[in-house]
Amino acid sequence: MTTSPDAPPLAARDQTGPDTSVEDWDGFGRPLFDSPDARALKRVGVVDVGSNSVRLVVFDGAARSPAYFYNEKIMCGLGAGLSETGRLNPRGRERALEALKRFQMLAKGLLPDPLTVVATAAVRDASDGPEFCAEVEAATGLRIRVITGEEEARLSAQGVLLGWPGAYGLICDIGGSSMELAEIHGGKVGKCVTSNLGPLKLKDIKGGRKGRKEHIDAVMETLRTQMGDQRDRLFLVGGSWRAIARIDMLRRSYPLTVQHEYRMSAKDVRATAKFIEQNDLEKIRNDCGISSARMALVPYAADVLVRLIKAFHPKDIAVSSYGIREGLLYEQMPDRLRERDPLIEAARFAEAKDSRVTGFGKTLYNFVKPLFGGAPYAKMRLVKAACLLHDVSWRAHPDYRAEVCFDNATRANLGGLKHSERVFLGLALLHRYRNKRQSNHFENLFDLLPAEKQTEAEILGKAMRFGAMLMVGEDAEIGNLRWQPRKRLLHVELPAECTPLFGEVAQARLLSLANALKADVRVTVEGKRGALLEKDARG
Repeated sequence: MTTSPDAPPLAARDQTGPDTSVEDWDGFGRPLFDSPDARALKRVGVVDVGSNSVRLVVFDGAARSPAYFYNEKIMCGLGAGLSETGRLNPRGRERALEALKRFQMLAKGLLPDPLTVVATAAVRDASDGPEFCAEVEAATGLRIRVITGEEEARLSAQGVLLGWPGAYGLICDIGGSSMELAEIHGGKVGKCVTSNLGPLKLKDIKGGRKGRKEHIDAVMETLRTQMGDQRDRLFLVGGSWRAIARIDMLRRSYPLTVQHEYRMSAKDVRATAKFIEQNDLEKIRNDCGISSARMALVPYAADVLVRLIKAFHPKDIAVSSYGIREGLLYEQMPDRLRERDPLIEAARFAEAKDSRVTGFGKTLYNFVKPLFGGAPYAKMRLVKAACLLHDVSWRAHPDYRAEVCFDNATRANLGGLKHSERVFLGLALLHRYRNKRQSNHFENLFDLLPAEKQTEAEILGKAMRFGAMLMVGEDAEIGNLRWQPRKRLLHVELPAECTPLFGEVAQARLLSLANALKADVRVTVEGKRGALLEKDARG
């Protein structure tokens, strides 16, 4: 079973009062970001003390897809040499302490509440791990929560659920000193296991590459026995996996470099592993913008990934930028927020924060919805998101507004969006501000979407472009669209009070929509006595 959101989340079926029924909110549920328990998540700070890096993330967490208010990483290498010495790397320990001092000072100015700090395999396994934690607390006041491997797997799985509510599959989180697996079913975390297949530990395995492969195979067989059959989607979490994904994009000349929700097949992984083995690592590093410390671990991680796929035979492979840090935020979310569609909640949050007329997105959605009659939830969520986002970029210069909208949609940190869906959303918003999409520097991305879907995005964008001409306020009555696809007839019904809004520009935008639909158009205006007065137009 895959994770595409073809059905509405459970929370969309909730009813919390007479004014918040499912019908009123069209199956998406009432916005939650203004509720006290959701607003309490604003500015949540998390630090992950890993075997390879120490990272601070401050989430602006009121929306279901949180924004990264602040994000900083220091490559410390705490776990380097741990297999041989049993202790944290001395230089890495110094660097980690300095990073934590900096992060604590930043947090005092940015956060209302203390940082949440967790440490993973290196601190967990090192004999001087407790000593390091005590040193950090004495110097900064920060208390480090050292989590078990199973907890690490669970938090990573929760991070994936932040972006894919209701997901099914196997989570694989690779760090510097360990690799964790967790299964998820219907939005719940199942079995969790940990292993020593982190690249920093693999570097210390005796017997060269042959010895490492034998070790990986033996551990993978144990993991296969522990986890059982796992043939749904494989979600990859961790910096080394993201680096491999970036190299796969380079090898394939893939045009969109957003790593979250990037998809690979088993064949792709094998081809990229060979590409890494056969080419100059320094050149690959420079071409992909990967740090030296990370690139040094990539060949070891690639060996693990090839054997992971051979052991579990996943249906497909998706890269997740969400992991332990996002899992810690997910842990603090109320259930009713967890169950929501992350795309819709993030779009609502953006509308409330940045649009000129908050609430008009809902009116616009109801206006354009007849053009997509009978469409599944997977499509309508994109239509809904586009309507909510249609006006959030109004501050951009008019000459560049369409490009800004496309760039934001395709590259923004939004959960629950495949790359093709990002392009659909971007094209719809581009056409909200421009009739034609040719002759711009984003054209190489359009082919990620089939031609018929590009046309659907154009129709949505032009419908929003016309509907925006009627934007006079929240919950205003702006009329109705009626679409008869067999007759190729678009019928626009306008309230009498909207007649002054239907000027030359509005008429031109309506005709542009009719042209996209290859349809005739009829406009009727409600008279004072309820009669309908016809006005002819031709698409």
